[in-house]
Amino acid sequence: MLTGREAEDHVARALHDAGWTECARNWRGGGGEIDLVVARGGAVRFVEVKLREATDPLGDDAVTLAKQRLLRQAARAWLAVHGEPRRECAFLVAMVDHDGEIRLIDDAFDG
Repeated sequence: MLTGREAEDHVARALHDAGWTECARNWRGGGGEIDLVVARGGAVRFVEVKLREATDPLGDDAVTLAKQRLLRQAARAWLAVHGEPRRECAFLVAMVDHDGEIRLIDDAFDG
């Protein structure tokens, strides 16, 4: 059974294997926290990792509106610090079950 930290590590490895470079982990700013910030080519993804029970729904509603607001604020703060406005940016939700299966939802909600 995975812990939250192990789920983040698992997702980071999977994204790395898919060609993404980790830019930050557990980055705090703008009143929120981003689990992972990754980049590939001209794209940046702000990743929210959700460890889910097998019985939990794995739908797009895994990240509440309040959490989305905090993620948006944190992403804006990260971009302000790192000054990368020309890159394609989106939110990626990585839902991990306790068996380690990952379901990625790219461009999960509006930024």
